[in-house]
Amino acid sequence: MEFKVVKIEGVPEGANVILGQTHFIKSVEDIYEAIVNANPSIKFGLGFCEASGECLIRVEGNDEKLKQIAAKNASNIGAGHSFLIVMTGGFPINILNALKNIPEVCSIYCATANPVEVIIAETSQGRGVMGVIDGSSPKGIEDEAGVKWRKELLRKIGYKR
Repeated sequence: MEFKVVKIEGVPEGANVILGQTHFIKSVEDIYEAIVNANPSIKFGLGFCEASGECLIRVEGNDEKLKQIAAKNASNIGAGHSFLIVMTGGFPINILNALKNIPEVCSIYCATANPVEVIIAETSQGRGVMGVIDGSSPKGIEDEAGVKWRKELLRKIGYKR
């Protein structure tokens, strides 16, 4: 077994990515429907790594550029039954519950606007996602000014009152 690090690349400034695992080709259409039903204003691309049969990267979405970015990164990851969503015009919090309620979605590895590195294990059979490195390591512990900033930010963007 060999471990590899795959960086998710080409994501536009301000975009978010969601990396997960599912277990069925039906997921491509179900994920598309879940996103547009949860928040129709989100623009996104979806890349899904088929794990049997033709083993293709299946691609969906409502934005051609984001579809290309998702497909390229899904191909770089190359782990069976993994999926990658690249999205703008909304936040993962707007669609995560809808994704988690899809019966064939097994797990979500990350949902972030941070730089992401995907830790891959590769064997003679194929590849699997071992985990992710999401952003940077902490640089300290929040103080009173940090608490104030956090609370103001959440209210400013409409997530708290």
